[in-house]
Amino acid sequence: MSETIARYPKTLVAIHWVTAAAVLGAWATAEGGREVVQNPPLLHFTLGLAVLALVLPRLVLRLMGGGDQADHRSRALAVAAAAGHGLLYALLIALPVTGWYAASQMGVQVQLLGLPLPALTAPIQGRPGAIAEFHESAGSIILLLAGLHALAAIWHQFVLRDGTLRRMSLR
Repeated sequence: MSETIARYPKTLVAIHWVTAAAVLGAWATAEGGREVVQNPPLLHFTLGLAVLALVLPRLVLRLMGGGDQADHRSRALAVAAAAGHGLLYALLIALPVTGWYAASQMGVQVQLLGLPLPALTAPIQGRPGAIAEFHESAGSIILLLAGLHALAAIWHQFVLRDGTLRRMSLR
């Protein structure tokens, strides 16, 4: 099949790749446990909050028609793509918020570019609990989903030959 679908808007493409880099960077700079109280992972916080800041314009652009334009060829593939994108977006919001919440529970001041952000909850003694555990697990899950997302894009490009990767390039 030849490429018949227009390119994604350049702004959406740029936000997509910056978000992907921020997610990978946040994962690579993650630290767990109470030691973050003495040595907060400021780069991790900044990258996570950058992901959160990028989600809103990304969702707005998708709703304005810059969303999934792939040729799914079947209703099942369209449903799978919508579910995968929905889960990715949910995690792009949930991960930064739960990380911020867990840091607040540990009494760690979260900053964005040197500006202190308000705590989302009061500090507690002991383990930060289920929210922090979700945050840690979801960090691995989003990487798995991103990998599946990349494999689906490669499949679209080389099996369906619908130009997906070309449409997602910045050129």
